[in-house]
Amino acid sequence: MLYRLIPILVAVTLGQSVQAGPWLREKGSTFNAVSFSSSYYLETASQIYLEYGLTETMTLIGDLSMARSQVLPAKGTATVSIRRALVGPEAKSKWAYELGVGVGWIGEQVLPHVRTALSWGKGITWAEKSGWMTLDAAVLWDTTQSLHVGKVDTTFGMNLTDVTTGMLQFYSVFAAGDQFFTIAPSLVFQPKNAKFRLQVSSESEIGNLGNTALKIGLWREF
Repeated sequence: MLYRLIPILVAVTLGQSVQAGPWLREKGSTFNAVSFSSSYYLETASQIYLEYGLTETMTLIGDLSMARSQVLPAKGTATVSIRRALVGPEAKSKWAYELGVGVGWIGEQVLPHVRTALSWGKGITWAEKSGWMTLDAAVLWDTTQSLHVGKVDTTFGMNLTDVTTGMLQFYSVFAAGDQFFTIAPSLVFQPKNAKFRLQVSSESEIGNLGNTALKIGLWREF
């Protein structure tokens, strides 16, 4: 049973990495993203992610992630969270926490969970270019089998041109004594006068680079 549950727990923590960080959405504003990835071994994953500025001090987050491989049944997660700031809007270093609930599944096995997270972020400048860095730590608390998974994400982003942004992300997942480390470089393109952004990235598990996945995402704010 534990072996079957671990893929669900890991899948949950791999979600919500699209626009992680401590920044809140303005009241009434929305950010959404849709992505699809596939590896050499035809392991596929898709995600629908949403942020909505519920109030000036609270952002609502929705995440639906699904994955399929040739070995295990289809699995996925659905999580709804809220994000609230821990510091005032004038602070240079931003801090926020998240609380959420949801379910994960693999085949017919369903696993409810509670998600807690703490985020730090700061704007940076390098070679006259603006950017940012964030550190996100999350713990998934399973409410059925008393299991939990920890995840730490680090993101470095830099605005390379008026239409191009580069990002480098590191994902670390800790589950039932196992550790998973992933590196994910990406480029984000925003055509002039367009309301959407296109993300092209790769995700490579350290120690298993032969199963690197190519990811395509579409971001939109309104």
